[in-house]
Amino acid sequence: MNPNIPEGTLIIVADGGSARVFTNVGTRHAPVLKQQDELKVQDISEHGVSGQGPSGSMPQDMSIAQLNEATFAKQLAAQLNEDALKNRYAHLILIADPQTLGRIRPQLHKETQARLLQDIAKDLTNAPLEDIQRALG
Repeated sequence: MNPNIPEGTLIIVADGGSARVFTNVGTRHAPVLKQQDELKVQDISEHGVSGQGPSGSMPQDMSIAQLNEATFAKQLAAQLNEDALKNRYAHLILIADPQTLGRIRPQLHKETQARLLQDIAKDLTNAPLEDIQRALG
């Protein structure tokens, strides 16, 4: 594993419908990931997650699944931004499939971006912990 992951670093492993949340409970030189929560798309409907919809313009032919994926990315970015602004984490690592990562990046507040140590474009939401730790390495 990367020996430069400070203790307390928030690690988000996301795809278009869920996100696993980990924290480094080890040290900078001997990181240990502990799973915290799992965030999921809620209230999937034809109007998007909770009737929100994604940010920006969207193509007319976007499917309900694509709409919900884009909306989940927006919600995840909003939560990361809120937590950064409220100083709930000092460091962040974001791992997501390329499409989801592409939807999240432009929505990150400058305060969130300042805390982002790295982002990795890989789908590891269903991967075992060892694979996630290896990807950080």
